[in-house]
Amino acid sequence: MPVDPALVPILEETAGGAAAGEPLPPAEARARAEAFQSALRGRCYREAPSPAAVRELEVPVPGATLSCRAYLPEGDAPFPLHVYLHGGGWWLGSVDGSDAACRELCAASGALVVSVGYRLAPEHPYPTPPEDCYAALCWVADHAAELGGDPERLSVGGESAGGNLAAVAALMARDRGGPDLCLQVLSIPVTDLTMSQPSVRELSEGYQLTWEGMLLQRQYYLPDPGLATEPYVSPLHAPDLAGLAPAVVSTMEYDPLRDEGEAYARRLVEAGVPTLQRRFLGQIHGSAMFTAVTPAALSYYRFLAAALRAAWDGGLAGVPTDISSAPDRCDP
Repeated sequence: MPVDPALVPILEETAGGAAAGEPLPPAEARARAEAFQSALRGRCYREAPSPAAVRELEVPVPGATLSCRAYLPEGDAPFPLHVYLHGGGWWLGSVDGSDAACRELCAASGALVVSVGYRLAPEHPYPTPPEDCYAALCWVADHAAELGGDPERLSVGGESAGGNLAAVAALMARDRGGPDLCLQVLSIPVTDLTMSQPSVRELSEGYQLTWEGMLLQRQYYLPDPGLATEPYVSPLHAPDLAGLAPAVVSTMEYDPLRDEGEAYARRLVEAGVPTLQRRFLGQIHGSAMFTAVTPAALSYYRFLAAALRAAWDGGLAGVPTDISSAPDRCDP
């Protein structure tokens, strides 16, 4: 189907203004990109629901203390726990920038959402961001009771680079003996930093995320491109995906990352991992955040909430786990 008409003005604006790929010093490029994204959020995000409480957290990890934020839903503890890892190409994004997304997810799912302020490239390139995220995931599991959460219903997720970090955290949890996860939520995830999937080139112009922008992100995050096939860099290249937590993988029809997300979902299924993959038709990279613009954005949150609730109830029973039969859209 064609691009959602509500997104056309956004595409016209981002075609000339994001500045993500300009040859600027990293600090200046980050300031410009974040200012642009902040203005976009102001116009395209609805006023997010208010959780019952918000707590600022200081989470110790090796070599640093991360500023994180917990969103508590209405109701009685203990709540299911969801660790949220923001996107931004590993060099942009923050707990503040993902505030609306976490409020939406908390309200839609009823989970206690913990947003992680991991350290960013290029100041802190690979492997710091994934190690930060895994350490924060372990901390949340260890401190579940004092947070008001249930460690038996623990999940991890994120969008774009955050989806990459969530997939890597799930791999680390399997490889390092925990914590146990009931679900990994991989939304528009980066899974292949070789940048060799067909949609990376086919959709790299005119749909917000560009080839130049992706190259810059990789340069910042992975100064040695020879590491691009390492499993904790590109989960799609992991030799064995068996034994991972169940997964829900969301992709967008007009997203350069579409094919690598769907390829990862196929590999999870082949490895015997219960997996639900859904492609949102007519949507672009990041459009699920535009809750004031398109009904598909709220549909996205309902979809994730339904998958989370199914996982908390014992698995993905009741929703399709064969991606060949899963619906490819979620109507408002």
